[in-house]
Amino acid sequence: MSDPLPPPYPPDDERLADIETYLTVQLMYVRQARATEARRHETQQRTAPPPYRLQRGLDAARTVVRVHLGDCALAKKGPGVDDLTARRALVEGVEACAVCRPDTELGLIDG
Repeated sequence: MSDPLPPPYPPDDERLADIETYLTVQLMYVRQARATEARRHETQQRTAPPPYRLQRGLDAARTVVRVHLGDCALAKKGPGVDDLTARRALVEGVEACAVCRPDTELGLIDG
């Protein structure tokens, strides 16, 4: 028979205290890294352009006349919408921007 494995930690209290201190410091580093990543992700979400924008007409009703990708320079300050709303507008006959082609991005075929 083979000899049993030695215990994973030293038997004396002084060395166990050192290991505990080391692991506590490592846990603090991990928590700090996770908090930093969460703040970075939140900032990125706040500053990212919306996925799509709707361009409104100049008529009194301000009807939607064109759908753009969120970062399209021609979209200006149209309201940001999600992909479902943009897809619905394109299916209902709203024109897609000829420059940024949101219909291609959404997987819709020109019709």
